[in-house]
Amino acid sequence: MPSLAEELDSLTAEGVLFERLPDQAVRCFACGHNCLIRPGRRGICKVRFNSGGVLRVPHGYVASLQNDPVEKKPFFHLLPGSHALTFGMLGCDFHCGYCQNWLTSQALRDPACDGVGAYIHPISAEQVAAAAVRSGAAIVVSSYNEPLITTEWAVEIFRLARAHGLKTAFVSNGNATPRGLDYLHPHLDAIKIDLKAMRDRTYRQLGGTLEATLSAIRSAHAMGLWVEVVTLVVPGLNDSPEELMDAGRFLAGVSPDIPWHVTAFHSDYRMSDTPSTSAATLLRAAEIGQEAGLRFVYAGNLPGSVNNYETTSCPNCHRRLIERRGFFVLSNSLTPDDCCPGCGLHIPGVWKPQPAQAGRPESLG
Repeated sequence: MPSLAEELDSLTAEGVLFERLPDQAVRCFACGHNCLIRPGRRGICKVRFNSGGVLRVPHGYVASLQNDPVEKKPFFHLLPGSHALTFGMLGCDFHCGYCQNWLTSQALRDPACDGVGAYIHPISAEQVAAAAVRSGAAIVVSSYNEPLITTEWAVEIFRLARAHGLKTAFVSNGNATPRGLDYLHPHLDAIKIDLKAMRDRTYRQLGGTLEATLSAIRSAHAMGLWVEVVTLVVPGLNDSPEELMDAGRFLAGVSPDIPWHVTAFHSDYRMSDTPSTSAATLLRAAEIGQEAGLRFVYAGNLPGSVNNYETTSCPNCHRRLIERRGFFVLSNSLTPDDCCPGCGLHIPGVWKPQPAQAGRPESLG
């Protein structure tokens, strides 16, 4: 019986985001680690590896495939109330001790994940896109593990999905590279980025750097991608008022229209002794975001306990526009031209489906 590494290595293709170096070494540009990978070795993510001077990258499988409410990602300004066919693979370039998807993200890094091979399902990009069409999804999302390290596979799927009039999105830690974002940009509509902290020391404990994530947020917004940002508020890690204010001010400096989701931590993986985030802490974080100048701040993971912070309200006249509870939209009163019906203010977001591209295929697989 093949090992997990052997099975994953068989489900690969030659990558795009790399350059060849002397002595058959390669430099990978999928994530901010920019790994130098010598023959027979793996990158930090463990799933991109050098085979004879060629970078092999994940391809042709999913470890999870599910049709979720888009609010679960969470995206609140991307086709609210629609469904997102979400696919994930294995591996990550971070090693967060509180990861809720650690079984898939820490594959090949944590021996406790070795049984995840049972989740691997070989599939073609055409079959993933066809599943999205059949399920009635309006969006196709790469998530569950870190999508940056499987960018080539996502782009293959996204090309087909967009031809069928579907939006495309990433749910990412934001440890991106300019080259990776440039490669993704023509095929991507939206990106949700985790802003895990505002202290570089914390980021290095998790496996990255603060500046890489801040740069990705700036770059994605400048490219015209729809950007939403999530901060999981973890007691004792990133929940001080000063750090939350730093996060809010940074985002407002990029654009006050970036939706900021502050979400509640629940004990998981290697942080089972850390208490869960209280509703009071989450409400304080949301208020800080508003004080920092953000116009759309949301509080998640505690439905019904966060006042109006699940609802999209007009920042001008404060009329309730999109009411939610948890992952469900209860009402949507945006006008057909995406404005507040009370004062006429245009509300930023992606509110309309993707027009099918020229040459749209009639069927997939």
